[in-house]
Amino acid sequence: MQRSKAWLVLWASLALGADFSGTSALEYTRKAVAFGPRPPGSPAIHKLQAFIETQLKSTRCEISSDAFTAATPVGNVSMQNIIAKFPGKSGRATVITGHYDSKSMPGKIFLGANDGGSSTGVLLELARVLPRTSHGDDIYLVFFDGEEAYGQWSEADSLYGSRHLADRWSKDGTLAKIRALINVDMIGDKDLGILQEMNSSPSLRLLVWDTARELGYGNYFLNSGFATEDDHMPFLQHGVNALDLIDFDYGPNNENWHTEKDTMDKLSAHSLEVVGNVLLNVIHKLEK
Repeated sequence: MQRSKAWLVLWASLALGADFSGTSALEYTRKAVAFGPRPPGSPAIHKLQAFIETQLKSTRCEISSDAFTAATPVGNVSMQNIIAKFPGKSGRATVITGHYDSKSMPGKIFLGANDGGSSTGVLLELARVLPRTSHGDDIYLVFFDGEEAYGQWSEADSLYGSRHLADRWSKDGTLAKIRALINVDMIGDKDLGILQEMNSSPSLRLLVWDTARELGYGNYFLNSGFATEDDHMPFLQHGVNALDLIDFDYGPNNENWHTEKDTMDKLSAHSLEVVGNVLLNVIHKLEK
């Protein structure tokens, strides 16, 4: 069984002309986390922004910055979404997103290895791989700032970066070109179990789950789930076909979530590779 899974993933990688490396994604995650706690506007997140942009410049993509000032419970905070575009010729677009900030937790050393780090690692590895893939659509990789709430999660205090970009893209016409948007969050857990997020578009969720099963990854994509709010929500509210991939069972009784236990030793290269391979294959299928 293990051999058949390996051959299936190898065949898919050869067909796509790409080879997503979980080891590489984990190393990108490690480097992001090494900057320390990364709440919006902090010196650490500024260093991470420079690191992300340096890595993106080594790929054949168009890099743009979506900088803005967010009104938060702690005052105005400067934030920045980072957008990497891999151009196609179809006039349509597929978007993969994730946040790179970590939650502001004064008095605690919250590194956010899984919650903010893992999505950063997967996006950077996708950026490394995508120049070697064949794709007709534009592919956007979006690194969101300001996903986390400063106080109690609410519509006004959360999802600062995704709300800003969804509004901007609604006004400039980009949203109308999007075939699908998939957000990834907390997808590095060694004990990977991605829930079915029930706010997400059912058809896109079905496509992703079917693809995971075809690749031999069905055990990591759960048959159960519930509705949760994440960076896909502002796009869903604008009518975009959007999905959130999230493992919301991080440690026994979710005890590692938003605690100082969210560290690199809880993560797995294999989990990141599972998600990356599924994403690459879904991108390919969407174009069909």
